[in-house]
Amino acid sequence: MTQITIAGRPIGPDHPPYVIAELSANHNGRLETALAIVEAAHKAGADAIKLQTYRPDTITLDCDADEFRIKGGLWDGRTLYELYEEAHMPWEWHKPLFDYGRKLGITMFSSPFDPTAVDLLEDLGAPAYKIASFEAVDLPLIRYVAATGKPMIISTGMADAEEITEAIAAAYEGGCRELAILHCVSGYPAPAEDYNLRTVADMIARFGLVTGLSDHTLDNTTAITSVALGASLIEKHFTLDRNGGGPDDSFSLEPSEMATLCRDAKTAWSALGKVNYGRKSSEEGSVQFRRSLYFVKDLKAGDVITTDAVRSVRPGHGLPPKMLGQIAGRRVKRDVMANWPVGVDDVVF
Repeated sequence: MTQITIAGRPIGPDHPPYVIAELSANHNGRLETALAIVEAAHKAGADAIKLQTYRPDTITLDCDADEFRIKGGLWDGRTLYELYEEAHMPWEWHKPLFDYGRKLGITMFSSPFDPTAVDLLEDLGAPAYKIASFEAVDLPLIRYVAATGKPMIISTGMADAEEITEAIAAAYEGGCRELAILHCVSGYPAPAEDYNLRTVADMIARFGLVTGLSDHTLDNTTAITSVALGASLIEKHFTLDRNGGGPDDSFSLEPSEMATLCRDAKTAWSALGKVNYGRKSSEEGSVQFRRSLYFVKDLKAGDVITTDAVRSVRPGHGLPPKMLGQIAGRRVKRDVMANWPVGVDDVVF
């Protein structure tokens, strides 16, 4: 699959990278903040804003047993229910956010975490869906999303090759016809060395799908590098203030960084171009300064051209340096002066 299309925007290797700003929990409990994030992402040049559509009871159980409690990392000691109660986006916010995105002209879609979330998003006219990494093993959910017929993006953090294959198969079985996958490391934040970006190129070859990167590193280097390896989509968490104190703020990009990502990812894609050994337009003015053969001694017509009478120097108005061996030992046709470019009319061949 060479491309998919979301809200009229083609996505694939023949198009600039599709940049998704992940709003996640960075609303910090305020609709006004969520709306401001949508506006800031639009101003920064992002192609889309992605939400997360769940309630704590649709994603986990209200239980404080040991296996429901987070150990280590940003959310150490909290139960899953507590975290998702704080982080979730109220469902009544979705419509004003979708409406505002449409008003601004930025695409809005979401990651649903259960069938009721899909139903809500269908009512709002979501143009696409993303399956989060943690849900990549939820094949019934993937099939339910696929049945909408909308383009799908599946993030593959923690999934091995077999699980990715199963997720792809479930999407197609459910009716999906436009599918992309994201290489992802589900660490928050994730160190760049964990990303093994060569996997992006392998995924493209192995699965034959539009492939991108869900990047949880703290800067843009990993994301921009992925473009050189074939990534057609880039997703980064986005916030107004990295020090805002929310669950995801600390590993999210701020507006100026998102603007830099949008600019530099497109520059990286543009630089890839195509295989081309020909002379480039920007080189035309430089050709004259390549090396060529020049006389460095005055010679009379009939004189033998010795090796110390000719040198390879800049600029490039004489014969190419590779002809030095063919010229040495031959005679000049006419008088020549030092600092004169060697031409075909100067040498008896």
